[in-house]
Formats: sequence, structure tokens, C-alpha cells
Amino acid sequence: MLSRNMDQKFISGIILLHLLVITSFYESRARELVETENKILDQTEHKNHAHNHNHNHNHMDPSVMVFFTLKDLKVGKRMQINFPKRDPSTSPKFWPREKTDSLPFSLNKLQTLLKIFSFSQDSPQAKAMVDTLKECESKPIKGEVKFCATSLESMLDFTQNILGSTNDLKVYATSHLTKSSVTFQNYTIQENTVKISATKMVACHTMPYPYAVFYCHSQESENKIFRVSLVGDNGDKVEAMVVCHMDTSHWGNGHVSFQVLGIMPGSSNVCHFFPADNFIWISKLEGHGVSVM
Repeated sequence: MLSRNMDQKFISGIILLHLLVITSFYESRARELVETENKILDQTEHKNHAHNHNHNHNHMDPSVMVFFTLKDLKVGKRMQINFPKRDPSTSPKFWPREKTDSLPFSLNKLQTLLKIFSFSQDSPQAKAMVDTLKECESKPIKGEVKFCATSLESMLDFTQNILGSTNDLKVYATSHLTKSSVTFQNYTIQENTVKISATKMVACHTMPYPYAVFYCHSQESENKIFRVSLVGDNGDKVEAMVVCHMDTSHWGNGHVSFQVLGIMPGSSNVCHFFPADNFIWISKLEGHGVSVM
């Protein structure tokens, strides 16, 4: 049997090949901070994670326009969707575990962290770090297991523990088939929507931080996974990953999806599109696609 380290290297190779979001682990910290400063600001402005702050429904932030319900998943359906454009070459990079484990990752160590990264107390970067650390330290909802991965190794460990496999992981991500600077527009669902069969999944969402941090979580309640073909009004083509949460009864009343959709907790399923730099992990032993359109 291959060793655990060999398994992790094999899986990381797959990510490098297919998603093109993980580059060299060993770039210097100074270069990382220079390259990621604008990225942190961009993620702060466009952050669309499920636990975002509340938004006024009459002045909806385009960055939260990623939610819909399962009944809308049909050919010809046209909806406004935000797909943030992020350049992998300037995105925060994964640092090796021994490097991130040597640094504190806690809100009560904020002052130490700000000194390490040379951020002022009132800077946008400091605010982004505070938001991420608060999110990572928040309690999970009922039936949820959550973890903030600060390295590829820790992400794989968490995912393998949830899915119960070692080298049988499969990862999905949204793919942009055309290049465009447009982030928010109307998209129309095309044919060939595919349902991905999996009894368990782990979703990992990027978080604003000087190096790559992913909020990874899994829920006991039923989820449905789809790969959806979309065409934008300007001709953009996207193969988008979608997760539909079938039970929202344990979500808080302030969940941004309820404001976007005008629904209440537990009254409906909630689906959402994934940005291109977010991952969906399943076991290869059960994952397969079935066309539903």
C-alpha cells in the first residue's frame, strides 16, 4: 500500500493539473504578501460565503447573487449570477504545513499576527484577517463538521477523515471555458446538467488571508451536487458546480440566502453556485455523473 505521504503527493498533483490554483509551496513570505494584498481586498469586497453579513434586500450586493432553489435548475432558466474572476497567479498560495503550524491561527493572537505580516490595526487586510479568524472559530450548526485548513496537508487530512478514504478522493471545481472580465451578468442554463452521486461531500471555500486558508465543512443533512452548463448574455461559457442543501431548518434566520431568495429557514431547499477557486470533494468509489437534462 502506498504511504500516506505518497497519497497526498498524488492527490496534490491532481489538483495542480486540473484546477491550476496551487503553485509553488516555497515562495518567500515577502513575495507572498505583495502578491496577495490586492487579493485579500478583493475577497473582502466580494466574499460570498454562506455566513456573510446581512444585506438589504432592496440593494442586494451582487457578490451574494449565487443562490437559487432546486426548482430553478432547468434548461432555459435565466438568472443573475456572480462569478468572481480571480487570477490563480496572484491568489494566496498554500504554505507547507510545518510553516503554517509554526504560526498562531487564533483571534486572541491577532496583535502577534499583525506584527508578523506587517499590517496595521485599522488596515483592510487586518479586517479581512479578523473576519476569517472569527468565521473559523465560530460554532458549527447542528449536524455540521467544520475545519479551517491552513495547508494542503491539513485539508486532505480533514477530507479523508470525513469521507473515510485515503487515495480515493475526487475533487470538483467550477471551470470558466471563456476568458472575460465580467463578474456579474445573466446566465442561461443549457442542456447536459449532470448530477454527481455521493452520499457524503466536503466543501472547501477560500477565505481572505495572507496565505491560502480554506473553510471546509460537511453536513449530515442531504445535499445534492450538480455540474451545470451556463452561457452568459455576453457569450461567457461556464461549467459551474452547484450544491443544493435540502434541509435548511438549522440555518440561522440571518443567513444571506434567505434574504436573497425571500424564504424562511426550513421552508425550502437552497442551492448555490461555487466560485472557481472553491472545491467539492467526494469519494471516487461512489462519485459518478448522471445527466438530468
